[in-house]
Amino acid sequence: MQDVSSLVAQAREGRPRAVARLISLVEGASPQLREVMAALAPLTGNAYVVGLTGSPGVGKSTSTSALVTAYRKQGRRVGVLAVDPSSPFSGGALLGDRVRMSDHASDPGVYIRSMATRGHLGGLAWAAPQAIRVLDAAGCDVILVETVGVGQSEVEIASQADTSVVLLAPGMGDGIQAAKAGILEIGDVYVVNKADRDGADATARELNHMLGLGESRGPGDWRPPIVKTVAARAEGVDEVVEALEKHRAWMEERGVLAERRRSRAAREVETIAVTALRERIGDLHGDRRLSALAERIVAGELDPYRAADELVAGLTEG
Repeated sequence: MQDVSSLVAQAREGRPRAVARLISLVEGASPQLREVMAALAPLTGNAYVVGLTGSPGVGKSTSTSALVTAYRKQGRRVGVLAVDPSSPFSGGALLGDRVRMSDHASDPGVYIRSMATRGHLGGLAWAAPQAIRVLDAAGCDVILVETVGVGQSEVEIASQADTSVVLLAPGMGDGIQAAKAGILEIGDVYVVNKADRDGADATARELNHMLGLGESRGPGDWRPPIVKTVAARAEGVDEVVEALEKHRAWMEERGVLAERRRSRAAREVETIAVTALRERIGDLHGDRRLSALAERIVAGELDPYRAADELVAGLTEG
């Protein structure tokens, strides 16, 4: 058993090994998880969480690394959660995006962690909200969360980040893919990376046009900017940071940031409660109550919805 209070104290001092152990407790759904979260709760709420998503190959890891460099120049402590697909054999992170961020490996002001999705859909690992909480409590000023790589349903990052950055690249058909994936609804800042390639201006124009088509914004509402970058050469990265800071200021001024964080906390509570209930229902297989309800359904005495209501009522009372 880990000494949670000691680990939390060490994490607050910026010791990476303590941060790693806390995140491992989270990922492994340790019996000490509740103790960890209780210890971290008073220490959170200070970090600015930025999500980066986009199709595979648009340069998410390179862009994340470039943003780390930009924020470190400002003297900010940065945490990175790079969410990778799971290995079908070990269950661990398959790609290990930390390889692409090796420039920051020796920087004590940067903490980088690869996390496996472990089959969780939505582009994030199931433990990502708690891992974000660990990095927040450990004193990170900015937390960059890089998703697996957006498909047509992997837009969960919008519910976990304060600001969502959507990356696109020319020549990848990203305009159509963006519309299909629902990305046009989740982005707060859009980045056309690899802007030194042919078609970058056309991609930006197409994106601007598509954003305009779906626009239902009123006066004073946030209009997502489109920034062109060449992340591999750090070109345009300062403009991305500027756009992020403008969005943060806009959210703080209008109370949007606080509301997003309240919604995030509510979803986290709901997820934990539903997971606990699902586990209790899973334990009922072969249980007499479930068998009795099934028999009544087969006999036509009860419909499945009323049976489910009775089951939930019995679980919550028990």
